[in-house]
Amino acid sequence: MLERDYVIPILNKWTDILRLKNQWDLDIIPVDDEAFDKTGDIKIDITDKKALVYLNQRNPRNENIEEVIVHELLHLKLYPLDQLTETLINNHYDDTSSEYQVMYEQFMISLETTVEELTKCFLEKTGDDTRLSFGRVKEMKSFNELFEGLNNLE
Repeated sequence: MLERDYVIPILNKWTDILRLKNQWDLDIIPVDDEAFDKTGDIKIDITDKKALVYLNQRNPRNENIEEVIVHELLHLKLYPLDQLTETLINNHYDDTSSEYQVMYEQFMISLETTVEELTKCFLEKTGDDTRLSFGRVKEMKSFNELFEGLNNLE
């Protein structure tokens, strides 16, 4: 179980580093729910400048909680750009069209890739726990498993 005494100092440290202190009210919510399938998530109230970071207590895929907290706080830093891009996509494409699906999926992949890369950079330079988690990768199929059962083309 993730104890508040352990995660709040990590949150406070990264709130300072990412220049969120005195700009946002933040808290961490441990989630002990089988249906919560992410390691972390964030909910943002832009008008009240409040955000809640949710951490999976039951089945976290990420083995480095500092990495998760940094990742979620970077989503907060990038939130204005995130919302602008989503608004542009929503206003230019019919949400039932294949074009919308492609644009939205590519945006989300780009956003997550960017947040992950920035997280790695920040952890390497300033993290207390600089180990990168491979928890999610461990759950994926190997290259050989992906091609099991395919017919030999020869």
